[in-house]
Amino acid sequence: MEDPLATPIPDYAHRVAMYDMDRTITRSGTYSGFLIHVAQRRQQWRLLLLPLVGLAGAAYSLRLIDRSRLKAINLRLLVGKRFRRTEIAPLAESYADKVVARGLHPAALDQIAADREAGYRLLLATASFHLYVDAIARRLGIDDVLATRLDESDGADHIHARLAGDNCYGEAKFARISDWLAANEITREVTHVRAYSDHVSDHPMLHFADEAVATTPSRKLKLLAPQMGWQVVDWRARRGR
Repeated sequence: MEDPLATPIPDYAHRVAMYDMDRTITRSGTYSGFLIHVAQRRQQWRLLLLPLVGLAGAAYSLRLIDRSRLKAINLRLLVGKRFRRTEIAPLAESYADKVVARGLHPAALDQIAADREAGYRLLLATASFHLYVDAIARRLGIDDVLATRLDESDGADHIHARLAGDNCYGEAKFARISDWLAANEITREVTHVRAYSDHVSDHPMLHFADEAVATTPSRKLKLLAPQMGWQVVDWRARRGR
């Protein structure tokens, strides 16, 4: 497969391709879809709480709560305050099947395959929950995942509807990437980095990369990318799958 970003580069010790997930690889956001997928198949009465989800969204829009609080509230409303991993895991798998079957940009899959063929280690870095992102990543052959973690304070079997650490978004995501690089003994000087994202919040990750690609970008990122010398691509152009 021909790599659309193929350019002669030195023989680095490491090659890393960093991907955002929602609206970068996927055609739309996955977070709300996952919550509704779980509620429909587990406790349908929770769908009656959707107006409260809307109120939480309004509170976020008015900056009364932050993203982390919004995500925890919605998870508590549609999945529960506390739930068993063994109960949710099959639903995460079925949701991953649904996303991979109908919710991906074929061009993103082509780029993932090209990066893999070129010897890049594939890193998925996303604000979505590990709870289901891991299942999607396995299906895509992603090597490593950084995602938002949930609290498992009373053991591996039970998960609480509250975040463990920061929401893996923006600067917090890049801090997680930096920690991951250090933990894997990947030093910047001997590493070639590609980064892909649709959203301006990933400016730190894109700025860090040798090759940054604004994929089907949001309005702000579309304006910023040319100023930064970042490539702009529209992965919606190719339909299929």
